[in-house]
Amino acid sequence: MQEPIISLQDAVIQQKNVPVLHDVTFTVHPGEFVYIIGKTGSGKSSLLKTLYADLWLEHGEGYVVNFSLSTLARKDVPFLRRKMGIVFQDFQLLSDRSVEKNLLFFMRAMGWTDEEAMKLRMYEVLEQVKLQHLAQKMPHQISGGEQQRIAIARALLNNPSLLLADEPTGNLDPETSKEIMRLFMEINQSMGMAVVMATHDFALIEQFPFRTLLCANQQVQEITKTP
Repeated sequence: MQEPIISLQDAVIQQKNVPVLHDVTFTVHPGEFVYIIGKTGSGKSSLLKTLYADLWLEHGEGYVVNFSLSTLARKDVPFLRRKMGIVFQDFQLLSDRSVEKNLLFFMRAMGWTDEEAMKLRMYEVLEQVKLQHLAQKMPHQISGGEQQRIAIARALLNNPSLLLADEPTGNLDPETSKEIMRLFMEINQSMGMAVVMATHDFALIEQFPFRTLLCANQQVQEITKTP
């Protein structure tokens, strides 16, 4: 079996030096699709933030895309994040520029310099989410579901091996949520990309069942079905 793409051992997840999850131990392997579920405030987002080093891991061990979270230097955080894609609930598109310019801005921030290669890759990911025809639109001119697809395209730009999604359907209606979920599944299955998704949308989990981790009582445990 391949080495895990995520491995946590006896990790303590903290917010402002206050532990929210204790003794967190689990692995995720390349190509897996894993849900992280739990009530609001249960630690789902804090766990994801620790995986992309927005929160620091000071107790326990953690490895993500071959980086050690427990020994990670702050100067190396951008390099960690270049090997993963991150999708948020609120899209986080820049409102003052087009879809194309949003993606190009992100690529420059990630260290891309070749303008021709950037445009080629940009249109590749837009085609993957079936929105290449919206490249010149402004964010306010497209729907919430389309904005989330653009955010997913942005997360794919560096061809990451891991995709983290924090409540990606939280601002969407049920039908659009299903469309976004199918897109995540397609990315997972066609590209072999590991997907870890925090969600409280139990209807989606029932319709699209995958391995599930539950955050509750300051613990993370694997469950076989939703509570």
